[in-house]
Amino acid sequence: MDRNLALEFVRVTEAAAVSAARWMGRGDNHAADKAAVERMREGFNSMSFSGRVVIGEGERDEAPMLYIGEEVGKKNGVEIDLAVDPLEGTTITAKGGPNALCVLAAGPKGSLLNAPDCYMDKIAVGRKARGKVSLDAMSVEENILAVAHALGKEVGELVVIILERERHNDLIKKVRGTGARIKLISDGDVSGALSTCVEESGIDMLLGTGGAPEGVISAAAVKCLDGDFQGKLVFRNDKERERAKAMKASEGVLKMNDLVKSHAMFVATGVTDGSLLEGVRFRHETIETHSLVMRSKTRTVRFVKALHNDKYVHST
Repeated sequence: MDRNLALEFVRVTEAAAVSAARWMGRGDNHAADKAAVERMREGFNSMSFSGRVVIGEGERDEAPMLYIGEEVGKKNGVEIDLAVDPLEGTTITAKGGPNALCVLAAGPKGSLLNAPDCYMDKIAVGRKARGKVSLDAMSVEENILAVAHALGKEVGELVVIILERERHNDLIKKVRGTGARIKLISDGDVSGALSTCVEESGIDMLLGTGGAPEGVISAAAVKCLDGDFQGKLVFRNDKERERAKAMKASEGVLKMNDLVKSHAMFVATGVTDGSLLEGVRFRHETIETHSLVMRSKTRTVRFVKALHNDKYVHST
């Protein structure tokens, strides 16, 4: 996986973001997601590589495109595992809210965990707190104290980002009990995990349960930024547990190298304005996109601001 492939992937997320952004604020999250999925798939199939979707829109019978196991690309060249979220924040986009992204992670064949579509308990921190937290051996309070110590902050200065869900009521109570501050988000825990590794974001830690597929994508992003991510699968029923066994996904704590076994790439393009990336801008005869491209091998982080010819975007 070289830098040229990374830049090809940027073109894929750019096209998906532009398509999704046309549905911003129009109240139709399904149409926004469909537009992003279709353009991402078209983009992959124009590339000279052999791609396999290991994290996608769901099972084959449930997702017509970019389903788990789908093969994409021209079937020539390097073999790549793909973890995709064509529109992270479908509801955000439909409502015109912040931090909607088109994202993908990529690694050599066999490098990304083939996670089932279930929940995952997650913890993410940046580089300074790497190795200081534990999802299984430490309590919420102990993890928060460890992060505060690693960052040289008082607990009351920490900000923990958590998805605003009823299932997190007890977690929120525990975090508030330590004196730490909380930023609640409605959707988008990939961007939440990523923000823990960016000092300017003001976010120090991510906690809580979200989608397992998004957990793998988050782990790839955090790995590129030299942070730390751990996850543990959470099953709602026996069917999900059996599916995980069939996919050989461990029920124990999954550390960074369990989720992303080799070097990886992470690519994201903003759909709506966020704390890290600007959203798509439609201008007279041009469209502006803002993207992030990262490679864990070199720890390179690139921000790409691009102006696209409107006619070209419509035709490709």
